[in-house]
Amino acid sequence: MAEREKPPRVVAAVAHADGALRCPWPGSDPLYVAYHDEEWGAPEYDDRALFEKLVLDGFQAGLAWITILRKRPAFRAAFDGFEPERIVRWDDAKTAALMADPGIVRNRAKIEATRALARIYLELMATGGFARHLWGFVDGRPVQPARKSLTDIPVDSEESRAMAKDLRARGGNFVGPTIVYAFMQATGMVNDHLVACCRHDACRALARDAFP
Repeated sequence: MAEREKPPRVVAAVAHADGALRCPWPGSDPLYVAYHDEEWGAPEYDDRALFEKLVLDGFQAGLAWITILRKRPAFRAAFDGFEPERIVRWDDAKTAALMADPGIVRNRAKIEATRALARIYLELMATGGFARHLWGFVDGRPVQPARKSLTDIPVDSEESRAMAKDLRARGGNFVGPTIVYAFMQATGMVNDHLVACCRHDACRALARDAFP
């Protein structure tokens, strides 16, 4: 008997019940669809919001983003509201408490990487700003590739490799080129909504020179 063929992976924009075409990756999960429609790909220029997203993308390593998204409220509570000024003061007792918290992803290396990233954040804030520095890798304006299919989207880019190299040189961890590229997609540094997606043009319209 021949092996059953697997259904083909959806790589083009998909029509939803509301009539809108969307990128296929959120599927029909309401939380994921809302994230796709309201956050992913919209240019984010706030220092703290970018810090939170980069931390969470590091925690995503080896996991699906929807797993992190479902745990995001617990992360915000456990991680002191993602306030870098508090995170840099975490001690062994705080680490132990986080490792005992079932609401988050309990990974000691990633928790330690969060404290290191908080230090990097504070250093950059003292020398021009965290957001300004990261957006500098795309010259302060979102990249607009106009992807037609998921197969057109790379796992990293020249810009993400440069950003990853910079963050690693500053002592960062879980900030490799693939993680950083996912961060850049999510925060609108690159508009990787498919051109047929209802959010592509909306995110494109939000593009501006953030740090002239």
